[in-house]
Amino acid sequence: MGGVDPLDPEVASALRSLIDRYRSRSRCLWFLAPDYYPASEAQALRVLAAIERHGDRAAFQRSSEIRQWLSPSSNAASAGS
Repeated sequence: MGGVDPLDPEVASALRSLIDRYRSRSRCLWFLAPDYYPASEAQALRVLAAIERHGDRAAFQRSSEIRQWLSPSSNAASAGS
């Protein structure tokens, strides 16, 4: 399953940048340890969900873009449903 799959380096870099941008905000990602970055798809999806819930509109949009990179095959399969 996706929980053990390591992140693609490009996705990991984009996610790290997004986390760094919103980690210090008072309402978004305040709960993450200062040195925490997701290492798997499952961890990344949890962080992206938190950003989407607690971040601003720009954070939500960027999070959605990164989420699409994570599972292009599962997104394509669900698009036809």
